[in-house]
Amino acid sequence: MSKDDGLKPDDFPIEADKDKLRTRKGEPVASAESDKIADQIAERLNEHAHQEEQDRWSA
Repeated sequence: MSKDDGLKPDDFPIEADKDKLRTRKGEPVASAESDKIADQIAERLNEHAHQEEQDRWSA
């Protein structure tokens, strides 16, 4: 994934793999300073994507 590419709906849920973040297909997205931070980032990204999906359906 190049820096110009953004995350797409089919990339979710994002998974933390130690200190790496990966799409549901296993493609690398980013790395974090620690396992704990990677888990927090993945959780926040997934919550945000879920909320956007809910907003789309309610509009």
